[in-house]
Amino acid sequence: MSRILTLVLCICFFCYLSGRAQLLTPEKAVFSHADSLRGSVGPERAWWNLLKYELAVTPDFDKKSVRGSNAITFVALSEGQTLQIDLQEPMNLTAASWGKKPLTFTREGNVFHVRFPKPVKAGSVETVVLQYAGIPKVAVRPPWGGGWIWNKDDQGRPWMTVADEGLGLSCWLPCKDHLSDEPDSGVVMHIVCADSLVGIGNGRLRDKKSNGNGTTTYTWVVTNPINSYDIIPYIGKYVNWSTVFTGVKGKLDCSYWVLDYNLEKAKPQFLQADTMLRAFEYWMGPYPFYEDGYKLVEAPHLGMEHQSNVAYGNHFANGYLGRDLSGTGWGLKWDFIIVHESGHEWFGNSITDKDAADMWVHEGFTNYTETLYTTYLYGVEAGNDYCIGTRKNITNDGTIIGVYGVNKEGSGDMYYKGGNMLHMIRQMIGDSAFRGMLHGLQSTFYHKTVTTQEIEAYISAYAHRDLSKVFDQYLRSTKVPVLSYQSNGEMISYRWGNCVKGFNMPVKVYVGGLPAQWIYPTDDWQTMKAGTAGDVLTTPQLDMKALSPVNSGTGGRPNPRGPGPGILTVGATGNGSGGDGNFSVDRNFYIVVRKQG
Repeated sequence: MSRILTLVLCICFFCYLSGRAQLLTPEKAVFSHADSLRGSVGPERAWWNLLKYELAVTPDFDKKSVRGSNAITFVALSEGQTLQIDLQEPMNLTAASWGKKPLTFTREGNVFHVRFPKPVKAGSVETVVLQYAGIPKVAVRPPWGGGWIWNKDDQGRPWMTVADEGLGLSCWLPCKDHLSDEPDSGVVMHIVCADSLVGIGNGRLRDKKSNGNGTTTYTWVVTNPINSYDIIPYIGKYVNWSTVFTGVKGKLDCSYWVLDYNLEKAKPQFLQADTMLRAFEYWMGPYPFYEDGYKLVEAPHLGMEHQSNVAYGNHFANGYLGRDLSGTGWGLKWDFIIVHESGHEWFGNSITDKDAADMWVHEGFTNYTETLYTTYLYGVEAGNDYCIGTRKNITNDGTIIGVYGVNKEGSGDMYYKGGNMLHMIRQMIGDSAFRGMLHGLQSTFYHKTVTTQEIEAYISAYAHRDLSKVFDQYLRSTKVPVLSYQSNGEMISYRWGNCVKGFNMPVKVYVGGLPAQWIYPTDDWQTMKAGTAGDVLTTPQLDMKALSPVNSGTGGRPNPRGPGPGILTVGATGNGSGGDGNFSVDRNFYIVVRKQG
């Protein structure tokens, strides 16, 4: 009986975890000096800008240890003498050098202070070589519980990788572990492993060299900027195949790596990557890393958005480990990990937040790519169904914006609530403008780190509408706004409640049997005639000449490439929910509708 109870509890726990978004940093009420060192740009970080990493990693599967080096090239933004180098305990920095000169360093918890013999002048480009070794933290529940993963495959062979978003690259490699600074010229990664195994890194394979001692070194090169938690090696008994995707920027090299015994299962499943790329290039613009290629790599955990090196562990099946997180059935028609983790190439990898507190920029947008993909393949109402279905996963347990300067993200609602907020903005501005806005974000902030304020300001400017109160309501408050209304048969009164001060989001409603109409509630009562007043719905036709790289004047795809129906203009279909037969609200709005009196 106890074994059965344990199994039931495990299943319930898994369903709970997979049904709600996961946080990658632990909950905290009080933050320490160590948190500030990790999460803020202090004086020992501010004076230098990363240009390049050249790292070497040699894991020892039996000892569960890692050793290697990292040559950090940087440019001095101002004069400085001491570098903050992040390397988490119990890993150790064993040596540091500058040219042929050894550098002194001292440890402060998870930080090493590496000191030059004299100040480095502003504008100087320097390279510091760091040697490291130790037994890194082991991932307990990857990818959410970060660290090194020491697994064996089904045939008992070593299978190793890392999952360290939230925890940080510094759990195993000495680096500058802050989202605001990415190596501008990318990374060279040398992976040393047994001859019987294969080492895979980000970007493109430049060299494979036998070391004559039973090991082989694989050298991978990334030419684009890359955020720190995306720099990941995989080591296992891999085989691969390659394809070429013809995209909006030309030929994109796609490479797929799986364990040898999974090859035949993987090939048909990974065909979805082609459809994903077509859908996302339509909605968001070119895949951001043509120079480094696109890669899916089988991993011993569920998945992660490692740049040009996406981790895949969804067992070659549709859904999220065979489940549909929306509960609508649409999520079983495509592979969640291929779609979601690849969506991060646009939001998270190309556009990266400067502070973990703004992680919604990664997760809210990428959550919404699931809806965009469903829409691309199956039409507007299918996408609407999927997005609305995910609302059951919203907990309103905390604000989506986290705590700045201490490496602390906000509530896991950044996924589903963030996605539903974007869904409402799409209703307000229409598909054509929303698509143009996504393209514009990608071109404006291409390969940049951003703040949420920059993203919010861009969207408001593009929409020609101040959406600041919408962002405040859904990102900085846990309240679900209430649209209260009254009706006496001739007049309908309405206003917003349970909202931030000044909340003024327009909402699409149905009055009697009339077509959809837009109303513009505030926190004061307003009135309209039942069945006769209100603005009849028209799809906004914004002046996008200076704003949008998308030339299409409508939301449709008259000549779509690849499978899928044309995309309809938002508002062409829809159903009311909430309210009654005289007054109801379009179901695409995440609000509460309450009749008074």
